[in-house]
Amino acid sequence: MAALCRRRQPTKARMPDSTQSVDSLPRVWDPDSRVGDMLRGQRGLVVGIANEHSIAYGCAVKLHAFGADLAITFLNDKAEPYVRPLAEQLQAKLILPLDVEQPGQLEAVFDRIRAEWGGLDFVIHSIAFAPRQDLHGRVVDCSLAGFQQAMQVSCYSFIEMARLAEPLLVPGGALLTMSYYGADKVVNNYNIMGPVKAALEAVTRYLAAELGEKGIRVFAVSPGPLKTRAASGITHFDQLVEAAVARTPAYRLVDIAEVGRVVAFLISGGAYGMTGDTIFIDAGLHNMG
Repeated sequence: MAALCRRRQPTKARMPDSTQSVDSLPRVWDPDSRVGDMLRGQRGLVVGIANEHSIAYGCAVKLHAFGADLAITFLNDKAEPYVRPLAEQLQAKLILPLDVEQPGQLEAVFDRIRAEWGGLDFVIHSIAFAPRQDLHGRVVDCSLAGFQQAMQVSCYSFIEMARLAEPLLVPGGALLTMSYYGADKVVNNYNIMGPVKAALEAVTRYLAAELGEKGIRVFAVSPGPLKTRAASGITHFDQLVEAAVARTPAYRLVDIAEVGRVVAFLISGGAYGMTGDTIFIDAGLHNMG
């Protein structure tokens, strides 16, 4: 029995070689790389692309590869030079500024979508933020202003998007947001974002219950730790990644393309019987003690 209680020792723990990606991302859209048409004719908004490493970008690439038309946002003038070329490669129909902390910008995005498309099939919410001082400190020491800002950007903005998208979403439409394992379990150095993501997952369940009668489905997607711009703000993130790799059944993490493929499935008709769930895409990490 003592042997069963010992923590398993990995034979080899390393990050996957990006050149050996399970599902590589095309850097420029190529019609020959289309993987299917299950989302042909669907239109959706993707919020949260910062660069080519963003989870939102992995989602956008796969959604477009399955035939969807996209509206893509960028945070501000500083971010636009990084986001616009990616959006143009994906032939985004709309490329719009969006800072959810700026009054009126979110409404302007949905007004533009209503004017151009008249409706929506899906919304991807992949934004989060906490002030550095509050993110790096203990939860018990978090400032009220820092907590409110983290909740506004990371959680309440999803509620706002749901409210604005509701009259535009078709029956069968979907709202998706990005969470993390730290919402359910204490993860070292994740700090205040743990309670914030826990709130986001609760919001997902309540939105699913409220919007279900209109045929609108809502999901939280929970990837494992990925080296994105947002994750770079977490203290000792490299150690967190190494520990995660060592604990997963196959000693690997997922990549943003794998997240995108699952997101594409959740949006598709194949997942019409699902809503309100937190979907883990973390190579089994959440199952390991």
